[in-house]
Amino acid sequence: MELRYGINPQQLAAAADPVEPGSWPIRVVNGSPSYINLLDALNSWQLVRDAGRALGRPAAASFKHVSPAGAAVAGPVDEVTAELYGVDRDGVGAVTSAYLRARDADPKSSYGDFAAVSHPVDAELAELLTRVVCDGVIAPGYAPGTVETLSRKKSGRFLVMEADETFTPPGQEAREVYGMRLTQQRDDVPLSPALLDDLVCGELTASATEDLLLGLAVLRYTQSNSVCYVRNGATLGIGAGQQSRVDCTRLAGAKTDTWWLRRHPAVRALAFRPGVRRQDRINWQIRFVEGDLTPDERERLSGALSAPAPDLTDEQRAGWLAELTGVAFASDGALPFRDNVDHARRHGVTAVAEPGGSIRSTDVEDACREHGITLARTGLRLFHH
Repeated sequence: MELRYGINPQQLAAAADPVEPGSWPIRVVNGSPSYINLLDALNSWQLVRDAGRALGRPAAASFKHVSPAGAAVAGPVDEVTAELYGVDRDGVGAVTSAYLRARDADPKSSYGDFAAVSHPVDAELAELLTRVVCDGVIAPGYAPGTVETLSRKKSGRFLVMEADETFTPPGQEAREVYGMRLTQQRDDVPLSPALLDDLVCGELTASATEDLLLGLAVLRYTQSNSVCYVRNGATLGIGAGQQSRVDCTRLAGAKTDTWWLRRHPAVRALAFRPGVRRQDRINWQIRFVEGDLTPDERERLSGALSAPAPDLTDEQRAGWLAELTGVAFASDGALPFRDNVDHARRHGVTAVAEPGGSIRSTDVEDACREHGITLARTGLRLFHH
């Protein structure tokens, strides 16, 4: 398979070949992938496949730079998401709902994403994908007419890829870096509720169990260090690629707060002028929520609104954030200090899953008990590099 270019356009003559000749896990249906497109496709497909199998319903992911900006399984689409994307929240189909919920986790980052779904793309999802800024999609199949619909996007350059659901990857995987070939056993431990059997404190509800399983599927394909916050079958905040785990926890926590504050009545009341594009509305909502608008931004936001918008006060923010609860928190590696738990609790976390094994695991357990958080130790590290 010839690629448009490597990781960067100056890296030419890029190609991809199956490890076993003739055994392709995916095929290109439309468009021409780049190196990063292919990495996004392969990683995102594995995530939604694992999540769909573990939770028994359609799963979707929105990928950017080989990590998910958001992931979710099929479920209710709330009023904020439905209004933003112009869909009937009561009539939206399962596959489309999964993608909408995944994309809405971090809609700023999902601008120009690569989409993945665990089930075939239907006409409803294909139509939605034509209306959002998205570079490509991977799925195990496409309903009649959907490839034609998608292939008209981006002047025919929209990337459509099909995954082979029956493909079994080799037991060993290798990578070449600077003249060295690194080989390791593939990480194929199945994700199941049994991973959460080691309950250190508290009790897991069925909903928390599903959220933690989704979190583990997300972390397996997110650049480490990584953590994620999940609620009702959808990620609210994903932190990826940080050298410090607590920085990752705080970054993902800030995204979780932003997701929740976007549902505040004052944010929903922002009256944008006709013609303001969806992504501009999203970006302005987020900047309004963040509360540190520059003078230039204040002037431009005023120009985008048909009515003035008062700032959110600290008291309004604190009161609204205090209402967020029932959030699950998963970590790809052991929590090294209790500060991760202390920060996670600020973002509505009531259940935590982590591998355990830190020399300060007792401190982590104590923090969970103090905050009334359920703690499950999986014994499974999920680093991804």
